[in-house]
Amino acid sequence: MAALAWLLIPLLAAIGAGLWGSWAGRNRKTAGDGSELAGYTRFREAMERSEAGEKSPSDAL
Repeated sequence: MAALAWLLIPLLAAIGAGLWGSWAGRNRKTAGDGSELAGYTRFREAMERSEAGEKSPSDAL
């Protein structure tokens, strides 16, 4: 009987891990990446503008 009790511990742990894994891996409704992509686009445009305004070292010669 004691052996059965010791076998229940890993069985319950496996069931708990399976339940937690299914909960953690569920599909969540997200807002999407629109705001992050828009911010990256603004950053990239700002960097292109700053590069266009600077002179390269070869222009100084």
